[in-house]
Amino acid sequence: MDDGVRLGARFSLATNRLNYCGPEGAERWLHRAIVTGEGCDAARRALAGFEALVPYLDAIARKHGRDRFDRDVVEAYWIGNPLLDTFERSDFLRILGELVGRGLPRSLADRLGAALPDRPLPHHAFHVAFVGVGNVTGHVATTVPNIEACRPGWGTVTAVTGDRLDLTRSTVRLADGRIGLGPDRPTQNGFDPALLPGVRAGDIVALHWEMPVLILSPAQAENLRRYTEASFAAAGPIGAPSRPPVG
Repeated sequence: MDDGVRLGARFSLATNRLNYCGPEGAERWLHRAIVTGEGCDAARRALAGFEALVPYLDAIARKHGRDRFDRDVVEAYWIGNPLLDTFERSDFLRILGELVGRGLPRSLADRLGAALPDRPLPHHAFHVAFVGVGNVTGHVATTVPNIEACRPGWGTVTAVTGDRLDLTRSTVRLADGRIGLGPDRPTQNGFDPALLPGVRAGDIVALHWEMPVLILSPAQAENLRRYTEASFAAAGPIGAPSRPPVG
């Protein structure tokens, strides 16, 4: 299961550094597992403490008889793959119940449960657009810029200069009350060369909270776009009540 742990660590590293999610100081275990392949047991324990993560991984794993850190399970949540395709409202209602146990207000979970689409997706893009950024931990406001930062994004590398990547990257926009993909735009992002050794122009990278975290294969890039679009479509109009950020 170490490959799944290391993949999950890539997407969880930025939020822990920002003190948004997970146990304090978990980033050192996550970074070590990603870069060296060592300490995956410690990284696994750290990931289990990320408030909104485990209910989704467990739901996908239950549905398909897998372990929560099976690589395909972790990939389904962060990138997207066919393990998401058979989910129904009853499956997601259980996720909401488990999120309540990890900090989601019961009143908000009840309102979200009543508004669930027939085919909710246990993908992180659906979580940020439907459940809401920060509504489990209360650390981040649910705003369009935070949805942009928190959903797994992607960009094509146009140049690599030291620890900076020039990208043409995907964006989100709000139109008619709904979140959707906007036009690509050029950006420059700092990156950790230890996380992306050998990255070069033409690669497509995944981003989370502005951190480039993974070089995507063409199939993964297509799945990330496809499941992000499906997640935003399923989420419907943005407007679920948001917890005020704390701290």
